Formats: sequence, C-alpha cells, structure tokens
Amino acid sequence: MRILGIDPGYAIVGWGVLDYRGNKFSVVDYGSIETPAGMNFNNRLLKIYDDLDLIIKRTKPDFLSIEKIFYNSNAKTAINVSQARGVLLLCSIQNNLEIFEYTPLQVKQAVVGYGRAEKKQIQEMTKIILNLKKIPKPDDTADALAMAVCHAHSYGSLIFEEKIK
Repeated sequence: MRILGIDPGYAIVGWGVLDYRGNKFSVVDYGSIETPAGMNFNNRLLKIYDDLDLIIKRTKPDFLSIEKIFYNSNAKTAINVSQARGVLLLCSIQNNLEIFEYTPLQVKQAVVGYGRAEKKQIQEMTKIILNLKKIPKPDDTADALAMAVCHAHSYGSLIFEEKIK
C-alpha cells in the first residue's frame, strides 16, 4: 500500500509518502508545503490545495493518514489550521484517496509503543523505522512521515483507525 501522511497547518504542511509491503517500508518522497506569513490567507489555502494536488498526482498514494484535529488554546490558530485541514481533505477526496485520521496519542503508540512519548522520540523512531540518515526537516515533515508509519502499523485495527466516510 502507498500512504500519504500529512501534518496539517497553514504556514507549513508536512507530507510524506511511503510504500508498505510485507512489513517493510520504502520512502517514496517527503517534504513540506510552505506559505509565506504575509500572503493573503485565501491564497495560502489555494497554494496548499494546488501543491497537494500535484504531490498526489505525482506519487499516486492509496491512503491519506492525517492528524485528527485537537483543541488548541489559541482559537484563531485552531480555526486557521482547521480551514487548511479542510482544504487538504477536499483535495484528497477529489483524488479518490481513502482517508484515515489518527490522534497524537495513536501516532505515539503506533510508532514508539508508548502513548506519552516525546516529539523527539517519535522523530528518532521514525528515522530508524524508515532507515533514514537523519530526521527530516522541518519537524512537520518528520511528523507527516510518522503519520504514514502510524497508518501502516494500524491499518485494519478497529482500535486505532477512524475512517472518514
């Protein structure tokens, strides 16, 4: 299976595409979609959509693994991230991807085996699992790869997955 992992945001969207066959991973590609701070917010959303559409068409994933939105104490940030997440989901739906969302706890459990793992532990374990020389930067890209690993380790388990219908 080919999995696109996404760490949603509006300034930086981390993404990573992995193949997972026979309990083995191979990295297809990864990176980030970045929008400048001074850019009109609607244009930021359009850039996110357009860039993701190109990534999907180029890498042809079967599944999208995306972080489930969580409460943020800054309401404006949470609303903006939610809007960007909506654009990411729309693009994925229009490209016929099966979409699964996971909480940060589920990602930690699936990648590290411990639900209270620190961010650096998750990134280090992702690097080891994927046999990378270094942790990808920015952090959002490493987080997106962890999302994809989470889906591979969790796919088919009713305990972990929540499919968006």
